[in-house]
Amino acid sequence: MDKVDITIIGGGIVGLAIAKELSEKYPNKDIVVLEKHESYGEETSSRNSEVVHSGIYYTPGSLKAKFCVLGKKMLWDICEKNNILFRKLGKLIVATNQEEIKQLDELFDRGRKNGVEDLEIIGVKGIRDLEPNIKALAALYSPGTGVIDSHSIMKYFYQKAKDSGVMFCFGSEVTGIRKEDWGYRIDCRDRSLTCPCIKSRVVINAAGLWADKIAAMVGIDIEKSGYKLYYLKGEYFSYSSTCPLVNGLVYPTPQKGNKSLGIHTLVDPGGSIKFGPNAYPVDEIDYNVVAEHRSAFHQSIITYLPDVKLEDLSPDQSGIRPKLAIFDGVEPDFIIIEEKEKGFPGFINLIGIESPGLTSVPAISKFVSDLF
Repeated sequence: MDKVDITIIGGGIVGLAIAKELSEKYPNKDIVVLEKHESYGEETSSRNSEVVHSGIYYTPGSLKAKFCVLGKKMLWDICEKNNILFRKLGKLIVATNQEEIKQLDELFDRGRKNGVEDLEIIGVKGIRDLEPNIKALAALYSPGTGVIDSHSIMKYFYQKAKDSGVMFCFGSEVTGIRKEDWGYRIDCRDRSLTCPCIKSRVVINAAGLWADKIAAMVGIDIEKSGYKLYYLKGEYFSYSSTCPLVNGLVYPTPQKGNKSLGIHTLVDPGGSIKFGPNAYPVDEIDYNVVAEHRSAFHQSIITYLPDVKLEDLSPDQSGIRPKLAIFDGVEPDFIIIEEKEKGFPGFINLIGIESPGLTSVPAISKFVSDLF
């Protein structure tokens, strides 16, 4: 049985960034990352829009708002210094009726409260100058929004952590956690048998879709604590036409009560265009794209891009988001907490890390390191 100082459960982008941050801050600590898949970032981290958000949508004062605004600046800096592919494309949130124009004003005010200073509401001429194919009455323009090569940024965090001495145990699925006097005993189902059992002073739960189950293993009542996750699936369809369509990111105005930001138009770091995601609850992890959803996508897209044809859409990819329950109509915040008040000192939970998780990653890892 191995004894280590810190164990991070989960090798997605959040776990990788935390490993990199802690290994540089505490070079003399033994740090292990346990990941049940054969490599890092094989779930939500590699199945998303790759958008770096500006911080418009989130409740002022929330961790989502703070970490999004800070994380965006940190991500751009990391990319510039390390030759990681990114594109500051800018984003339009478009309004197609008077009610949606009112919502743009609300988003503008919320963004400014969150510290997003480069926002602008533009009219028909401004929209036409930026995106000639868009049909809308007004739009909120966010020039600081862009896209990033998520695989390259994960590789950067992984390599930095590995170079700093972090041990990665792939194919290691956590099956049990027990608090002991010295710290925590972590049992694994490990095909390589390199990490079948670990004793760790500190445990960081960055297990993404499975974070609530990891929290339950140590003895936390996830129902009572509000930690229980449910899965929300989002699908994407690619744009297969060669006709020019958009220059940057285009989002509809979010509909009240919708589980997502609506079907938006994305330009990936390589320049390809796709649409999505939709959002619907699922009970199991299944990444197949339902081809029959193409018509619903098309109907949503043509409200602001009327020239897109149904046959231009082809099934692309899907992802699953770890969602926390909404209470009293309030969007849940990230849960990032050391569980000493529940009787588990040194056990740090990160639960419900969905959008803007990718944008927030550098700020999240800094916050977790400051908990030590």
